[in-house]
Amino acid sequence: MTNRTLQSNILTFIATYGESALQKAMQQYIDGQQEYICKTKSYTSIIKIRDIYYLEIKEHNITVHTNHGTYRKYGTLSQELNILSPYGFIKCNQSCIVSLNKIRTIQNNDIILINDTMLHISRLYAPKVLAAFNRKIYTSASHNNAKK
Repeated sequence: MTNRTLQSNILTFIATYGESALQKAMQQYIDGQQEYICKTKSYTSIIKIRDIYYLEIKEHNITVHTNHGTYRKYGTLSQELNILSPYGFIKCNQSCIVSLNKIRTIQNNDIILINDTMLHISRLYAPKVLAAFNRKIYTSASHNNAKK
């Protein structure tokens, strides 16, 4: 692809969807390339952050649930949340953080993920999770309406 073709494609994209849509698309691409390191004494795995559904902890043992299996590591949930919150992860109860991008629905005190996994939202975290999920839905809806 030549520079002129690329410039033309970018200008057409901006004219159709707006500058903010281009910025969002670029950010989604950058975020999609980000990697999460899951390290134990015996192995190290590199996981694309976009593949992670949720993390849960029992004592200091963290289980990372992805679309291609589970991984285990030792640590604290607050350390993991510090790493993952910039990529749309939020704490939904005392022992679990979830990717907002993997939530299909929130019903009563349950989160239903796109892979049909059900997670509980505690009363303490429900307002923040609902607000973040609603912002995500609103942002996606406004972006989709801008396309039409």
